[in-house]
Amino acid sequence: MAEIKTDALEITMGKLLRVGVIVCCGIMTAGAILFLWRHGGEAALHTGFTGEPAMLRSVTGVVRLALDGSAAGIIQLAALAMIATPVARVAFSVLGFARLKDWRFVGVSLVVLALLGAGLFGRG
Repeated sequence: MAEIKTDALEITMGKLLRVGVIVCCGIMTAGAILFLWRHGGEAALHTGFTGEPAMLRSVTGVVRLALDGSAAGIIQLAALAMIATPVARVAFSVLGFARLKDWRFVGVSLVVLALLGAGLFGRG
């Protein structure tokens, strides 16, 4: 019986990843189309490298720009959502394994979640 529940959990986690990737690709495509619509006819400047604007370097800035209709903000939001998709899968697995009372996998999933958090938010 536990094997059936584990199979259902794995199927749900797979669907979560699939839906996350599809949504991210849709957001990215919308941002790319908008960017090309607005800037496709501009000549490329190869005089020097300029980094991302400060607004695109924080989550709040990215969200604010995306909500304002900035193509670059929408593209960056899609990239952030793509990063968040596997993190959400691991968080979901913690809850799913806890529901199944499979504490070993809860522990492993929590360690993976902590490593992901350290990689995303740690300074190195």
